[in-house]
Amino acid sequence: METSQATTQPRTPLTRERILRAAVTLADRDGFDSVTMRKLADELGAGAMSLYHYVPHKDELLAGMIDLVFGEIELPTTDVEWRTAMRRRALSTRAALNRHRWAVGRMEGAHEGLANARMHDAVLGCLRQAGFSIEMTVQAMSVQDAYIYGFALQEKDLPFETAQEGAAVAERQGWDDEALAKQFPYLAEVVAGHVARVGYDFGEAFEYGLDLILDALEQRRGAA
Repeated sequence: METSQATTQPRTPLTRERILRAAVTLADRDGFDSVTMRKLADELGAGAMSLYHYVPHKDELLAGMIDLVFGEIELPTTDVEWRTAMRRRALSTRAALNRHRWAVGRMEGAHEGLANARMHDAVLGCLRQAGFSIEMTVQAMSVQDAYIYGFALQEKDLPFETAQEGAAVAERQGWDDEALAKQFPYLAEVVAGHVARVGYDFGEAFEYGLDLILDALEQRRGAA
């Protein structure tokens, strides 16, 4: 007589890292507001109360999630020209925020974490090693972050992602209407006359503004 023996897969143990990564996945899929301890426990196949041992409250959960996003960003180094390092960091930050739209507007809150501290220290170190004074370093970092995060916020809210989709949206808005064009000539010129024809590429726009900022900072650095 043959006896069937049920095989059971060992349950993957809970860790803080595993909980945070599951939370990031859930937020990527459904938005940050969907992240609750109960939903997170269901995703992990665990009891909700067991999660509190690793993450006592949602503020700490968010801080840990944000730190994971910081960990995805390329650290600027001092072995390349400072503008190259800052440019790579900015492009990497934009890419990370496009992967994790829920993090836009939350990156520079009162969050602590090693990846967060490592990133800020690397940016400051890159600027200081490039010859910026402490005062200029603070301003240079501030203006770059304001641009990167502000652009990400704008990008998050617009209803298209590619230049082709942007052209289609602009065409549907009807700015080629004669009455509208007469009332708002410059909007009609830009939206109907340009964007509707060639689209609007976020990547190109981001790099254009970024280079303006970096070039201006280089001029200030040289003058100082």
